[in-house]
Amino acid sequence: MQLKDTVAVVTGGGGGIGGALAERFVREGARVVVVDLDPAAAQVVVDRIEQTAPGSAIAHGADVADPDQIAATVARAEEAFGPVDVYAANAGVGGGHGLGDEGSWSLALDVNLRAHVRAAEVLVPRWLEAGRGYFVSTASAAGLLTQIGSAPYAVTKHAAVGFAEWLAVTYGDRGIRVSCLCPMGVETAILRAGEQSGDPLGAAATRAVTSAGDVLSPETVAEQVVAAMDDEQFLILPHPQVLDMYRQKGADYDRWVRGMRRYQASLLAQG
Repeated sequence: MQLKDTVAVVTGGGGGIGGALAERFVREGARVVVVDLDPAAAQVVVDRIEQTAPGSAIAHGADVADPDQIAATVARAEEAFGPVDVYAANAGVGGGHGLGDEGSWSLALDVNLRAHVRAAEVLVPRWLEAGRGYFVSTASAAGLLTQIGSAPYAVTKHAAVGFAEWLAVTYGDRGIRVSCLCPMGVETAILRAGEQSGDPLGAAATRAVTSAGDVLSPETVAEQVVAAMDDEQFLILPHPQVLDMYRQKGADYDRWVRGMRRYQASLLAQG
């Protein structure tokens, strides 16, 4: 899909990957609703966009895990710019450390998974009627390889990948395109949250990601997302080594699990 003359919604757009996506989408000719739980953060991104592309973006404060607020977000986009062509489900949370608790599981499931499902419930009927639409799911390499440190994060990111895959399989022949973004280290607040938590598993989680490959800028990731959308490519891997790791995992699952246990032990020993 070419982004020129499209309308896009970007959640978690107040910074990090979401902010970079919003700015890059506008550069490609889209009009964008920048959505964030913190409307002031979303407005900062819009103010930056307005310096070079006036009238191309608006800020909208919303909890995109809430079905009513998702519907209101889509309505706001339609009111401002017209029917939504692209929905970038980018908002995400870390989910705490270890097994987590009821609160961390509920939050991770709501933001990392159910927000995607609920957005699709609003948009898919519209897109089927129009014969086109694009859903961009921000998951994580943790959704393919697991995540040392946080069960809620690892499990919900696996689920996000699974849901994106289901959308692509189910509706791909009816005009709906899907891309699933699975990076490793990107310089965002979530990346550094573990090392600042004071929890050994949290610190290990950050070290696991930062030692496995380059830590990319959000702008670099956004550039790769746009290129993948141009090609209507499903799996977006800003860190290409993730594909090799994924293949190794599938080739010998038991060996993979043993290796991950050794890797975790080495990371914890560093702390």
